Amino acid sequence: RSAARCVGRENHTFAQHGNSASDHQSLNESAAILGQAIMSNLPDVEQLKLEENHTSAEGNAAAAAPVAEDVVDPWTVTSSSDAGIDYDKLIKRFGCSHIDAALIERLEKVAGKPVHHLIRRGIFFSHRDLHTLLNAVEAGKKFYLYTGRGPSSDSMHLGHLVPFIVTKWLQEAFDVPLVIQLTDDEKTLWKDLTVEQSMRMARENAKDIIAIGFDPSKTFIFSNLDFMGQCPQFYQNIIRIQKCVTFNQVKGIFGFGDSDVIGKIGFPAAQAAPAFSTTFPFIFGTDKLPVLIPCAIDQDPYFRMTRDVSPRLGFPKPALIHSSFFPALQGARTKMSASDTNSAVFLTDTAKQIKTKINKHAFSGGRQTLEEHREHGGNTDIDVSFQLLRFFLEDDAELERIRVAYGKGELLSGEMKKIAIDTLQPIVEEHQNRRKDVTDEVLNLFLTPRKLNYEFTVKLPGDSANGAEGAKKKGKDKKAAKPN
Repeated sequence: RSAARCVGRENHTFAQHGNSASDHQSLNESAAILGQAIMSNLPDVEQLKLEENHTSAEGNAAAAAPVAEDVVDPWTVTSSSDAGIDYDKLIKRFGCSHIDAALIERLEKVAGKPVHHLIRRGIFFSHRDLHTLLNAVEAGKKFYLYTGRGPSSDSMHLGHLVPFIVTKWLQEAFDVPLVIQLTDDEKTLWKDLTVEQSMRMARENAKDIIAIGFDPSKTFIFSNLDFMGQCPQFYQNIIRIQKCVTFNQVKGIFGFGDSDVIGKIGFPAAQAAPAFSTTFPFIFGTDKLPVLIPCAIDQDPYFRMTRDVSPRLGFPKPALIHSSFFPALQGARTKMSASDTNSAVFLTDTAKQIKTKINKHAFSGGRQTLEEHREHGGNTDIDVSFQLLRFFLEDDAELERIRVAYGKGELLSGEMKKIAIDTLQPIVEEHQNRRKDVTDEVLNLFLTPRKLNYEFTVKLPGDSANGAEGAKKKGKDKKAAKPN
């Protein structure tokens, strides 16, 4: 994505030390700890494993070792539990913070409206520096939003919508600009795709994103392979970031090995650069603004790196809010994937296909027999149809009624699936209807670098170039220093 991006799989060991996720520990120290764990070949407490596409002794050892921990990184998401990823453990491992009731209450107060149900229900469950961002908003400061998508298929699936839905709520609640990155370069490097195929998929995915309902006067969408040649400041910031991160550090964070192509090693800087507002001079000028990044938590390693680099380049650390994973139809042990058509409900699926997929593939939390189910009830924690409702059924009271009825055995698995089908079919159909209105002209508007309907650069009092506009902006953001 990313949003929720799933870019392919590596065959080497990915070691992740829990305390190294903290912003108080440098990347040098993190890389040293992780490098020692890999070199010693000893099982570290937080050590994770990636599947390999190439043969190596290290990869064979990783493949032979049993998976004792949940695996969460930008390439792989798997759990040993039918209930899915243990997010409490993940928060400790990554060093981020819970979105608790007090923070939700504060977010509602600052936004002036109830939070989206995806936040209220804990689907967006953790954050980095959201309190700091809200402090800035309360002080009259401006910020912008940044999220993205890795285009690996012609159509997005329902899980890909989740970060964008909350991003849209945030944009409307705070009236801020949004930049959306399409990492077609990343997909070319990690997948068996040509540059041309990835660029075509990026345009198709952009149509799905636009159909969510983003306002073109507030939203800029870009694909890396196009934007790199349109905006020199994008590449300049990538170079600034790459100069701050060593090969050992990037190996420690992402687990790159000697057989990885060199493009992978440099790519993290391309995903970090949009978190620096000067990457978009046509929107922000030279102002160095705070940014909030809604994304799935598997993208957090990219932004831990970004948060380490940003103060060194004179930028605020990006704030993040993390979503949990949209489960595959076969169960929450892994996330819905565009590479497995039977694991996902795609935004191009017909009503009949949605019905068939859920009835045939959706993992059930029901009992083995009708008698057992009536007596003991079903388990909503592992029932995929109920989990789909947690994401997309907006009525809290109805969701709770379904949960209780299923837990008591009053509602059967087939009936739960029917509710899920009846909920998802109109959502997908409405999306398809909106997508039909996204013409090439509309698409090109969103993809064109342009000034959005915001004025951020504020001249300092006494500046000779100040004037009526500067007076209008009194009390707003101060002008930041020029970029390094």
